[in-house]
Amino acid sequence: MELKPTDLRILTELQQDASLTNVELARRVHLSPSPCLARVKALESAGVIRRYVALADPAALGLGLNVFISISLKEQSRESLAEFERRIAEHEEVMECYLMTGDSDYLIRVALPDIAALERFILNQLTPIPGIEKIRSSFALKQVRYKTALPLAAARA
Repeated sequence: MELKPTDLRILTELQQDASLTNVELARRVHLSPSPCLARVKALESAGVIRRYVALADPAALGLGLNVFISISLKEQSRESLAEFERRIAEHEEVMECYLMTGDSDYLIRVALPDIAALERFILNQLTPIPGIEKIRSSFALKQVRYKTALPLAAARA
């Protein structure tokens, strides 16, 4: 789908507040409600808008520990990578998981209440996964920037 300037304005507004009514969204992007709704539905159908979510505050939920864990696998076969990815997806603490370039290392980010929970996660959840060779953790001391909105200006280029 080729994105028009109107689509980008709609996406900008929805990335900031997905709870906007169609009437309010239409007002903000300078459309009447019917064409605005049609554009939103087209963006949804094309998969540009995947879903709508509420962003919860981790600290308010007692999940103030943000940890990045690098995991190296002993073997980089397609089967071992798929098995690791299947197993890691089972854990709700895992917020993100990326296969990194180079040595087939994975980088995951977990949200946990405290160090004891991290220890339990590593010992009870990660180490039983077959094929893990090395686990390294890094703690986020302070969140300097966090955003969920994609850089739409870069998408135009």
